[in-house]
Amino acid sequence: MEKIVDCHGLSKTYRAGTIALDGLDFSVEKGAIHELVGRNGAGKTTLMKCLFNLIRPTSGTVSVFGHPAGQMAHNVGGLIEMSAFYKHLSGRQNLALFAGYFGVDDAECGRILELVGLANRAGDKASRYSLGMKQRLGIAIALLGKPELLILDEPINGLDPRAITEIRDLMRTLRESGTTILLSSHLLGEIEQVCDAHRPRGRQTCGYWHARAASSTVQRSGSIRVAGGGSG
Repeated sequence: MEKIVDCHGLSKTYRAGTIALDGLDFSVEKGAIHELVGRNGAGKTTLMKCLFNLIRPTSGTVSVFGHPAGQMAHNVGGLIEMSAFYKHLSGRQNLALFAGYFGVDDAECGRILELVGLANRAGDKASRYSLGMKQRLGIAIALLGKPELLILDEPINGLDPRAITEIRDLMRTLRESGTTILLSSHLLGEIEQVCDAHRPRGRQTCGYWHARAASSTVQRSGSIRVAGGGSG
């Protein structure tokens, strides 16, 4: 399978001396849902920020679509830590605003709102949205421009069971449309229902990190398991 994310020896130590990543080897194969599951502080968000070039690793290499992180931003959409939008604007207005920022045709907004299940509430102010709806609006913003890779940090955190089911269904729909997905969570019992099998791949030594992905093989080193997977 084609690798669209490839990390080798990735380490990140913050100024206070906290080791977030330690010699991580990690890959994401095209056409699958990949999941990083672990406790808070295990390094999941740090890895995702490295993929977006939002932070620089202390050592190691990161490539996305065969290029250094940040150079293929038009192919990657993401939601890191929290949804960012304007509460006084409607869902449709928020999406149209970000479409303008990203240079995306405004006509794309209707399709995306339908895809994430917000079409019927698109005219409501975002301040009136439930937490699950706010998460879907954040995902909608991340989907602008039809990214090939979607990176979502804790997309089901704090959601009720119904909202979690809706997010899971959306992830499956996106995978079927050809989008590769990397998402994180500390809720193994919920997030594992999105994928069919798993394969840890790589190593990590700071905290506990269990990763899953569709169709995979297993390797383990240290106290964290890291997975990448494909559809075959």
